[in-house]
Amino acid sequence: MDQKVEHPVDVDIAVPSRSRAAAARVKSRLQKLGLPGKLLILTILFVMLAEILIFVPSVANYRVNWLTDRLRSAQLASLAAEASPQGAVPQALRDELLRTAQVRAVALKRNDQRQLILASDPMPAIDATYDLSPQGPDGMISSFSRRASQVWDAVAVLFSNGDRTLRVIGLPHEGAGVLIEVVLPEAPLRAAMLKFGLNILVLSIIISVITAALVYYALTMLLVRPMLRLASNMQHFTERPEDASRIISPSERKDEIGTAERELAHMQSELHHLLNQRSRLAALGLAVSKINHDLRNLLANTQLLSDRLMSSPDPTVQSFAPKLIASLDRAIAFCNDTLRFGRAQEPAPRRELIPLRSLAEEVGDGLGLSPSTRVMLAVAVDEAVIVDADRDQLYRVLSNLVRNSLQAIEAHRGDGPGTITIAAWRTPRATHIRLSDTGPGVPERARVHLFQAFQGSARKGGTGLGLTIARELVVAHGGELRLVDNTAGRGAVFEIELPDRGKPA
Repeated sequence: MDQKVEHPVDVDIAVPSRSRAAAARVKSRLQKLGLPGKLLILTILFVMLAEILIFVPSVANYRVNWLTDRLRSAQLASLAAEASPQGAVPQALRDELLRTAQVRAVALKRNDQRQLILASDPMPAIDATYDLSPQGPDGMISSFSRRASQVWDAVAVLFSNGDRTLRVIGLPHEGAGVLIEVVLPEAPLRAAMLKFGLNILVLSIIISVITAALVYYALTMLLVRPMLRLASNMQHFTERPEDASRIISPSERKDEIGTAERELAHMQSELHHLLNQRSRLAALGLAVSKINHDLRNLLANTQLLSDRLMSSPDPTVQSFAPKLIASLDRAIAFCNDTLRFGRAQEPAPRRELIPLRSLAEEVGDGLGLSPSTRVMLAVAVDEAVIVDADRDQLYRVLSNLVRNSLQAIEAHRGDGPGTITIAAWRTPRATHIRLSDTGPGVPERARVHLFQAFQGSARKGGTGLGLTIARELVVAHGGELRLVDNTAGRGAVFEIELPDRGKPA
């Protein structure tokens, strides 16, 4: 008993499982098809749909025309019967008229009176009635409903056995004043419809094949092949983007495909040049880092030797020694900045809440700025201003900016002392730091590439690494470093905006 119950359950479960597996396989195969295969399948489906839309209405219209021809032939037969001199149609003439009209009976309807003109003996039983008159049994109906009914009736005839007897009512021609009613077998109608349908089917298939081939060829040439070419080129270029020969050659097309080809070629060219530039810079950076390491050691030894010159009583040595030491300090700082910039990336900021005033004063002490020096640092920061930042990285940012201002003021041959001012204020979401100086300002030629390494220096012999590194560190905090137009006077003004954690500025 248990085995008999479990067996049909297993079958019920297995059948849907096999169906789902088959559907999954079909879906997988369709997903693996390329554009040509998908286009071919869609073309076949659309052609088959067009075939159905052409074939069924054509067969339905042929059926109506065939039945209308039978009504005309029946009208002629009725006229011949009415013109008989004996008043009654002889048996031989009646059979000949019915055979010629391909009907079993003919009746006329005048003024709501029905008159049987011709009838076979015996009369067959009627299986279906079709009213082809403009006004059917239920009154006037819409053209769409009539067409739908005719299509359905045609389909019913095609799928029948052809052994029915039909009763047809209609006008033999437009404007006829009398309705003709005929009784006829279904077999000749079905045979004629099958023959007509076969001819239409063959003709439609020929036309559809030609149309599908032309559409498939046109779409393949206009869309599919160019898209395959784009996809193939992108894969080919991805393998070796440094190879310039793999950049696509755009065609002369003016449409969207041509635009895509030109944009792809431009993008590949830019990427190719960028990769080559990065490769050269990487090789150059490796060489510079090695040279820089040895040069920094040499400069450190030279700095130790120059410190001894300060103890020399020679006035000439005392005059040039400070300048020599300052130059050595700048050279060592340049080496350190170059090495820092050559790193793959800066470490992520380790943010904490720090008092900004003490940090700014520490920057001034580190650069040797005091009220007694020619260039002094004025810290206009309130003790209550707290900044949310990485202490070491913010120190580097301020140090680079102050050092640039110091070098600009010292290089400017002006009289009187120089001043570098650091001011700050808080907003609900960020801390703003402004650094201004009384130097010559940033020239126009340096503003274009201000934050680009080796291009944005405002002084002769500079590298621009200080501003580049400072901006990278500020951006890593989610902030912004920008040059502000100084409307109050001469000098450069830089502003730093550091948003608090989780609060965009």
